Amino acid sequence: MPSSYRFVIADDHPLFRGALREALSGIGGGSEILEAGDFDSVRALMTENEEIDLVLLDLAMPGTRGLSGFIALRGIHSTTPIAVISAYDDGETIRRALDLGASGFIPKSAGMDEIRQAVRLMLDGEIYVPEGIEFGVESDHEISDLVQRIQTLTPQQARVLAMLAEGLLNKQIAYELNVSEATIKAHVSAILQKLGVDSRTQAVIRLSRISGDKLLVAR
Repeated sequence: MPSSYRFVIADDHPLFRGALREALSGIGGGSEILEAGDFDSVRALMTENEEIDLVLLDLAMPGTRGLSGFIALRGIHSTTPIAVISAYDDGETIRRALDLGASGFIPKSAGMDEIRQAVRLMLDGEIYVPEGIEFGVESDHEISDLVQRIQTLTPQQARVLAMLAEGLLNKQIAYELNVSEATIKAHVSAILQKLGVDSRTQAVIRLSRISGDKLLVAR
């Protein structure tokens, strides 16, 4: 393993970020640890830093809605490992996050040693899930179909879909991504086709079904 890494801690609780920072400081000799307290901040960090070894993401951060935020971050750098970290170990949400490309799940109740072990495994390219969590099988065929459809989106299309879920207009998305409005219209058309819907409203409604609303209630 390399002697140093670049981590991003994305959580809105300063005390918990401090605990994670302490756990990560024991990995590598001179690792860089970046922090974000809301979704806009973590999105900016990922946009500005291409070389990130691991992101630890709370799905219930201000500015995002569950898995839609995860999908947006995957669209920025699709190869950057992102681990979900949450106080709510809902097996259904965790399974969907893993299906969408998460590198693992760390419960907020985990101790320092468990966090370090999980991070080391994910840095080695493995998927980490603590023992005792029951994933079950996806019983909602519509959700299963939607996850498969989202997997066909290009990284840029994933970012556009997440921005649609935020309620942004085409011209606003174009400004954020520094592309033309015509390009965004083409992306939206492709997204609708891949998701099997007729309108952007339907696309957002479908996305909301896997966005982990339970996390927001349990927070």
